[in-house]
Amino acid sequence: MSDRRPIGVFDSGIGGLTVVRQLKKHLPYEDIVYFGDTARLPYGSKSRDTVLRFSIQNILFLLKKNVKLIVVACNTASSAALCDIKKNFKIPIIGVISPGAAQAASITRNQRVGVIGTRETIRSRAYEKHIKKISKEIKVFSFSCPLFVPLVQEGWAGKTITYDIASVYLEPLAKKNIDTLILGCTHYPLLKAPVASVLGRKVKLVDSAEAVARHTGRILSDAGLSNNKKIRGKLSCYVSDEPGNFKKVAEMFLGHKLKRIEKVDNV
Repeated sequence: MSDRRPIGVFDSGIGGLTVVRQLKKHLPYEDIVYFGDTARLPYGSKSRDTVLRFSIQNILFLLKKNVKLIVVACNTASSAALCDIKKNFKIPIIGVISPGAAQAASITRNQRVGVIGTRETIRSRAYEKHIKKISKEIKVFSFSCPLFVPLVQEGWAGKTITYDIASVYLEPLAKKNIDTLILGCTHYPLLKAPVASVLGRKVKLVDSAEAVARHTGRILSDAGLSNNKKIRGKLSCYVSDEPGNFKKVAEMFLGHKLKRIEKVDNV
């Protein structure tokens, strides 16, 4: 049996492409439909009810594309809305919080883990709760970095202003003697260099995208949903705002050209 329906992925903007990149690497024969809700980002400054409403709308859009599984490639939506989302849909839905928390808990040596994310992700304490389920001995230090998402969206990851802002956000965290940091937003892997410049190379950075990709593969295999045709999968991208800037940053990050990015109205 082979299920050729695509995997659906959504995020508030471009950050979810970190997950797409790992899905393409680990599941090369799967088609992927990506939706970036660029007209309504960032989600991290929105209320929980608003994030839930947006997430449901995004899922309904992806279901129209006949997807077989959905990855919520947004830490804010995963922390604020995932439980409620799963109650309302029968399709397998995967978040990004649990895999990242598990990875951080497994690699910390001094039991001191940092988390950076949007205001809503940090307010929810979602990573801390998952880590504490694994080990009550681990101390978790959480800080919100709300300007990081728009900096990534603008393609400013390497600019001096981004390094300056990273310094302001992360200097308090640098004093906590952490040895592991969870990049608690799918946009943040594009900021690894500014983050490392403040915290130093000895702090291990956890990006949950790879863990999510592996978890997705297991779910597809166990449910008999894998695409077993040895044909490289295609990526289809949709956004809710003008695609120009998205295309530029997406191609820079993915490392290849995107043939078409379609703007969607009234998601």
